[in-house]
Amino acid sequence: MSLHNHRQRTLPPDARIIPPSQQPQRYSPNLEYPRLPRAAASVAPSRGESIAGSVAREMLGTIIPALVIAIVIHLFLAQATRVEGYSMEPTLYGHQRLIIEKLSYRFTQPNRGDIVVLRVDGFDELLIKRVIGLPGETLEIRNGVVFIDGKALDEPYVNGVPRGNYPVTKIPDGYIFVMGDNRNNSNDSRSFGPIPIDHIVGHAWMRYWPLHDFSFMP
Repeated sequence: MSLHNHRQRTLPPDARIIPPSQQPQRYSPNLEYPRLPRAAASVAPSRGESIAGSVAREMLGTIIPALVIAIVIHLFLAQATRVEGYSMEPTLYGHQRLIIEKLSYRFTQPNRGDIVVLRVDGFDELLIKRVIGLPGETLEIRNGVVFIDGKALDEPYVNGVPRGNYPVTKIPDGYIFVMGDNRNNSNDSRSFGPIPIDHIVGHAWMRYWPLHDFSFMP
């Protein structure tokens, strides 16, 4: 029996002879060696974890944070609302949808001509009106014409020929006087008086529905 034959018989059954031409001449850390396959990662819940628990984790991780963000935006930044009634025609019509922004009046005072959404004591719903008189000003209405500190106010947005009178009134600090553009069909400060600025919910920023009425508000 030759040594060669003896070595062949003592090799394990799955041994493979690698020819010299395919054998590495020196050690290299970059040599690729066979690796055992690794189990694929799985996102399926383990046996001890219920489907309900997986759904609850998903809600806590995605749905609830999104809901919190939406609530913060609604409370502090912007809000969608719908116009009801005709007191702001022809500027705004009933059932138009608006976005009101709530941030600007936290840093600045309202300007004359701003269209604002506000809370009014005694009314269950929010009202949308135009700012006409500012804090500290004296306002009077004679035959439908608004006078601010004795000077007639130019109001190109008013619908039709306004009627009526309102006595000389000093607007207190921290208050505004609001009116509708449809002056003869509007329940506004002429009936409930000046409104505290902190009752303003937001400034009408954009009309978005119906689509043909889409525009940014001045």
